[in-house]
Amino acid sequence: MAGAARDRRLCGAGRPGLVDRRKGKPSEKRVPLAKVEELLRLYREEYFDFNIRHFHEKLKEKHGLELSYTFVQKALQGAGLVARGRKRRKHRRRRERRPMPGMLLYIDGSKHQWFGDERWHDLIVILDDATSEIYYAQLVEEESTRSVMEGLREVIQNQGLFCALYSDRGSHFFATPKAGGKVDKHRLTQVGRAMKELGVQMIPAYSPQARGRGERSFGTWQGRLPQELRLAGVACVEAANTFLRERYIVEFNSKFAVAAREKGTAFRKTTRADLDWIFTVQTERVVAKDNTVAIGDRDWQLEKSRFRSSLAGCTVTIHEHLNGDVSIRYGPHVVGRFPSPAPKVRPESRGKAGPVETVENQRRVSPRSHRPLEIRRDSHFPTAPTTTSLSKTKHRKPASASRRGAQGAIG
Repeated sequence: MAGAARDRRLCGAGRPGLVDRRKGKPSEKRVPLAKVEELLRLYREEYFDFNIRHFHEKLKEKHGLELSYTFVQKALQGAGLVARGRKRRKHRRRRERRPMPGMLLYIDGSKHQWFGDERWHDLIVILDDATSEIYYAQLVEEESTRSVMEGLREVIQNQGLFCALYSDRGSHFFATPKAGGKVDKHRLTQVGRAMKELGVQMIPAYSPQARGRGERSFGTWQGRLPQELRLAGVACVEAANTFLRERYIVEFNSKFAVAAREKGTAFRKTTRADLDWIFTVQTERVVAKDNTVAIGDRDWQLEKSRFRSSLAGCTVTIHEHLNGDVSIRYGPHVVGRFPSPAPKVRPESRGKAGPVETVENQRRVSPRSHRPLEIRRDSHFPTAPTTTSLSKTKHRKPASASRRGAQGAIG
């Protein structure tokens, strides 16, 4: 039909009859000028820090402007509100996703000005490789062993145990003897020890490209979350974490999560009832002769237990819980519990015993604690004392008879 009509126009009007008759006439699908002006006004006044895709979604959801993404992009670029991006280079082939959820999880932190001001915070995110579903997202002051443990514990409690964890080579994940080199899988960090107890494999990333899926996810977070927090009027970490938990993680997953290639799940419900013990910062110490243990300048006094009158010389494990509480265990026995903030800071005075914390969270000093604890406490420091300090302590002159008599009267 089109060919016959073209032939008729050619016979009737010659070559000019082949010219498109729509040329010079406004298109029936042309967007009204008022709608374009409204689009540009919204971007200038309310969505000035949104990317084009995010702004296009808000136009549909909140303002009812049904416009194509390409039109919005060209309108913003034509008005000089958005810079024209460079043509994307050809990308190498991506690694295939794991077929089922729970087979591989990413964990990483991104430092950014999430509130749009001078404050910097870390956003810790845990997502699934198979579906890109976000299981955990929280803002913290700084990524650390405790903040990472809190996220992993919550995912395991809510979703179940997973097979493998993929992360960077941060010091709270792996011990790296040489900067930029391979990790030492035999020297476990606190996070590594917890994952080993639960049977979760830890996989280190040796380049940003290796964890590209997580990096692209953070690009999306940085391009959207600050603007969403601003629109919601959120300006503090506590309110932001509530906003993430109650609203935004679900909204984020609805937009960016994909379906897994296979049905089913690799998550398995954990039967471990000791997650509160596994996700602790654990340190071994030898009990002093006055039944105290110390980490740095913090002391804890152990009371007499039912199964043993004294623990002096025994090796105990100090568990620093995520909520700040401290528990001390000797084998399977709990020999001390100290609610947060139980540990008290010892005054900086050498040769004098400072206050110690008892099981009842009261200040009690044993009769022998009037003696200097310098030699015993120095032997328990994470860093061994220098040769000079040892020699001075070892060859200290004996106390005079009058001094010994005074100590005997006190002790």
